[in-house]
Amino acid sequence: MDLFSAAAADGSKSTRPLAERMRPATLAEFIGQEHLLGPGKILRGVAGAGKLRSLILWGPPGSGKTTLAQILANSAGAACVHFSAVTSGVKDLKKIIQEAEQLQRLGKSTVLFVDEIHHFNKSQQDNFLPHVERGTLILIGATTENPSFEVISPLLSRCQVLVLKTLAPQHMGEIVERALTDRERGLGKLGLSITPEGREFLIQQAQGDCRVALNALESAAALAESNQQKEISLAQLQEALQKKPLHYDKAGDEHYNVISAFIKSLRGSDADAALYWMMRMIEAGEDVLFIARRMVIFAAEDIGNADPRALQVAVAAKDAVDFVGLPEGRIPLAQAVTYLATAPKSNASYQAMLAAAQDVETHGALAVPLHLRNAPTGLMKNLGYGKDYKYAHNYEGHIVDQQHLPEELSGRKYYTPSDAGYEKQITERLKFWDEAKKKSKA
Repeated sequence: MDLFSAAAADGSKSTRPLAERMRPATLAEFIGQEHLLGPGKILRGVAGAGKLRSLILWGPPGSGKTTLAQILANSAGAACVHFSAVTSGVKDLKKIIQEAEQLQRLGKSTVLFVDEIHHFNKSQQDNFLPHVERGTLILIGATTENPSFEVISPLLSRCQVLVLKTLAPQHMGEIVERALTDRERGLGKLGLSITPEGREFLIQQAQGDCRVALNALESAAALAESNQQKEISLAQLQEALQKKPLHYDKAGDEHYNVISAFIKSLRGSDADAALYWMMRMIEAGEDVLFIARRMVIFAAEDIGNADPRALQVAVAAKDAVDFVGLPEGRIPLAQAVTYLATAPKSNASYQAMLAAAQDVETHGALAVPLHLRNAPTGLMKNLGYGKDYKYAHNYEGHIVDQQHLPEELSGRKYYTPSDAGYEKQITERLKFWDEAKKKSKA
C-alpha cells in the first residue's frame, strides 16, 4: 500500500482523525525540530536539493517522524511505500523491490517507510540490507527506541541517524491554535476557542506528543459542540484526557512552594518526601530540566565535598533526562534524588564561596603578591615578578609554607570542612599539612 499517496488523496475527509487531517504537507507547515529543519540545517538542505538518502528518525511519540518521512519523500519526487512489521512479509517486500527496480530504470526513486523499525527482528532487517546498499530503496525508519540497540549494525551504518526532540510547550501551543482555526482541515468551521487554563492543561498533559494533544482536543471539541458551547473548558479537556489537573501553577506560588519542599526534603535527607515532590512536579507538567538543574545546584551547595560524587550524579541525571526524555527520564532522576537525599551533607564549600565573595566586595582588587605573579619577560623578572616563589613539588609531601593570599588578607580562612562524609578526610589532611608547615618553620 502507498501510504502517503493514499493519505493525500483522502486528506479532506472529515471522518479522518483530527491528528491525521492536521498532518503538515510541507516543511513550511511543520512546527518544531528547528535543529534539523532550521536555515542551514541538514533536513532543510536535503529537502531543498531534492536529494534523499537512507535515514533513521529516532524520537519520542508524536514528534513528527512519520510526517517528516512523508515530506522528505515528496520533496525528492519519490514513490513512498509503507512497510509494516505486523501486516507485511517477505512476499510483500519482493513485490515492492520489483516495482522499485522498474521505477529506478525510469529514473525515479522509491522510499520504503518502516514505522517502528525496532519491531522488526534481525532477519527481517537483513532483508532490507542489499536493496538499501544498491540504492534500489531509500529506507526511512522511524523508532522511539535507541537504534544502536534495535537496528542491526550493517543497516545502521548505511543510514544516517537523526534525533528528533520532544515538542516544546510553545510548539504544542502553535499546533493546538492551528487546529482550532484551520477551516479546511481543522476545527475552524466550528468557531471554537479554548480557555487559558484548559489550553495550559492540554499542553502539560500531552507531554510534547502532538497526537495526544490533537486527539484530546477533538474529543473535547465534540463535548463542547454537543453542549452548544463555543469555548472548550478545562472540565471538557479533563474528561477527554480522563485526567484531573494537579494544583500547580508554573508561574505562581505553587511552583515555588513545591520546588522549595523538594529541595528542603533533599536537604533533610528524606528520600521519600523528595521523590513525592519530584513526581508532583513531573505529573503537573514541570520542565524536567528545571528540576535537574536545581538538583545540580543542590549537589554543590548542600552536599559539596562531603560526597564529591553527588555533583557527578546530578549532572549525569540532567544529561540522561535530556537525552531520553519522558517518561523514561523519570528513572535516572529518581536514582539521583535518592542518592542526593541519602548523601552526607555539608555546605562548607558554599559558605567559603560567600565569605571569599564578601572579601572581594569589601577590599576590591587587591594586588597579587609579587612571588605569585607570572614573569614571561626579562623586565618582569627584574621587577621581582615570581621572585622567591616556592614550587610545591620540590618539597616533601608537596607541601610548602607560602603566602598565597594578598598581604591584607593574610591568614584568612574561608573553607572549614565539616566532619561529614569525605570532608572528614579533608579536615584530617588540612591538619596534617598545617603541622607539616609548622615543622618546616622550626
